[in-house]
Amino acid sequence: MVEVFKTNVRSTRKAKLIIQKLAEEFPNHKINFDLSDCDRILRVQGNDILERKIISIVTSLNHDCEILQ
Repeated sequence: MVEVFKTNVRSTRKAKLIIQKLAEEFPNHKINFDLSDCDRILRVQGNDILERKIISIVTSLNHDCEILQ
């Protein structure tokens, strides 16, 4: 399963920090950013993706995050 989120993350440094925090919570998921996309895509791949938890973690780090429709 893959879930795609729209964010406002602009720097690779911030993206790495967010990936690190998400990986602590979801160690068996594959997580990456596409900052070149206009929606600053965050992709999470794995079983049992907890969308609300992911959004909560990203927003707690002062970034916008929503499921990309």
